[in-house]
Amino acid sequence: MRGRTLSAGIALAVFAGMTVTLAAQPVAASPMTTMTEARPIAATAAALAAPDISVSNVQAHLTQFNSIATSNGGNRRAGSAGYTASLTYVKTKLQSAGYTVSEQYCSSCTYPSNNLIAEWPGGPTDQVVMFGAHLDGVSAGPGINDNATGSSTLLENALVLAAQNPTMTKKVRFAWWTDEEQGLNGSRFYVNSLNTTQRGYIKGYYNFDMVGSVNGGYFINRVTSTTAAPLKAYWDSLGLAPEENVEGQGRSDDYYFQQAGIPTSGYAAGASARKTSSQAAKWGGTANSAYDPCYHRACDTTANVSATVLNRAADGVAYALWQLAVGGGTPTNDFSVAVSPTTRTVARGASTTATVSTATTAGSAQSVSLSASGAPSGVSVSFSPSSVTSGGSSTMTLTASSSAATGTFTVTVTGTGSVTRSATLTLTVTGTGGCAATQVIGNGGFESGATVWTASSGVITNSSSKPARTGSYKAWLNGYGSTRTETLSQSVTVPAGCASYTLSFWTRIDTAETTTSTAYDKLTVRMGSTTLATYSNLNASTSYVQRTLNVAAYAGQTVTLTFTGTEDSSLQTSFVIDDVTLQAS
Repeated sequence: MRGRTLSAGIALAVFAGMTVTLAAQPVAASPMTTMTEARPIAATAAALAAPDISVSNVQAHLTQFNSIATSNGGNRRAGSAGYTASLTYVKTKLQSAGYTVSEQYCSSCTYPSNNLIAEWPGGPTDQVVMFGAHLDGVSAGPGINDNATGSSTLLENALVLAAQNPTMTKKVRFAWWTDEEQGLNGSRFYVNSLNTTQRGYIKGYYNFDMVGSVNGGYFINRVTSTTAAPLKAYWDSLGLAPEENVEGQGRSDDYYFQQAGIPTSGYAAGASARKTSSQAAKWGGTANSAYDPCYHRACDTTANVSATVLNRAADGVAYALWQLAVGGGTPTNDFSVAVSPTTRTVARGASTTATVSTATTAGSAQSVSLSASGAPSGVSVSFSPSSVTSGGSSTMTLTASSSAATGTFTVTVTGTGSVTRSATLTLTVTGTGGCAATQVIGNGGFESGATVWTASSGVITNSSSKPARTGSYKAWLNGYGSTRTETLSQSVTVPAGCASYTLSFWTRIDTAETTTSTAYDKLTVRMGSTTLATYSNLNASTSYVQRTLNVAAYAGQTVTLTFTGTEDSSLQTSFVIDDVTLQAS
């Protein structure tokens, strides 16, 4: 949770149309304990329909985050190697479970880095229930209660949802935010990226920040609101008598959702504020002591978490998720469909391709037939192969005739098996054919200094300490031997209709790191928000090495090419770049 209050006087928001079944018979609160707690017998009937989230599994995620911090300078601060490794851990788990996962690069963040967004197949796209937690921590420590607890709680709930694969009445979207600790920047960037229609699709946003405080309380954001009702109903069923999250108002990622008019709520267990005597009497724990005595400190490790508080939060999330978005029945066999990339441009007389991927999300693999609809007049769509076994992929080719209708269209790709699943691709058809072969990078050798490029101070240099490959100038990122992030970027317009698109650049990577297995310092190459490649101290070389990447996915688009160098707290790595080109031919 961010340390400074952003705003007071936040208006309450209401989630219309929610039905909640309250507990028939609450049970008494139990004292604070760090032992694993079994699911309470006296939960409501609706709660019993929701899955029991294993607190041991949640704790296993916490152990992984703690290990990631230990291996990456002791923290998981946004923009650091620890944050990148945390994101990779979550993303890999979600992709394996069948989620549609995307990264959103927050260019305006204090430490530019990625949000992670995951959607589960099923449910109407205009009826979204969203669950979020910040993935970053502070630089002082590993950030386990703040906020690996929220991140792990959502991750395990997402994995259980995938394993059970119930019928969905609403679309469920999970988010892990970057740069929360520097001012809620990742979630603000996401909310600002949504148009009015997209914001209207989100019927409720639920935030989970510090849900395992060792001397914790049971707090709910906007506890009396309709949006909070399912969260409150579950804790009420345990006899916990939750209170308003006064300490957390305006200090976490629900803030900008609420400012955008989206109904919000969430769980919290408390930060640096002190537990009152009355709270200790009903919840257990120590009166007049901080809810989290290791808040924003190095001691915020796995030892700084109450398994009881964590378990109750994790099960409460499952209860709310099932209340809000799950219908009856589970398909015996099911699959998902995804298209990558999700946007393509094609000129009249030319063709373009995309990859259609499928995954088995429940039961056994099955045969899936592929088809497309929504293509404009004069554009044909074919698949190779035309049917796959779920888990397989196919190449979709879109061919535009010389008289194809121009404009932007939504093409729906449908997979048909025992059920029907679909994904969409945005296709733009231009009126000009042929390829305007060209090299589109300006000042690729940096001989004109910072002309065309946007770079961190001192990155473009003619310093003799690191020689250029050609000429006198080059881009030199990092090399300080201390925690630092530097960027180099340029907006480029990639022509349409060409057969090949190759991004080329030369790198010389010098490092003082001695490891042969751990990437402490990294150079990330992005087009737009997509990561094309990552290099590290493990790619060290005594001379320049040419790197080539296929960027055909960006034909017909104007996008920003970005090089981001991140360095941890010790042992320098210098990423030197020269002679950058993007050749379309």
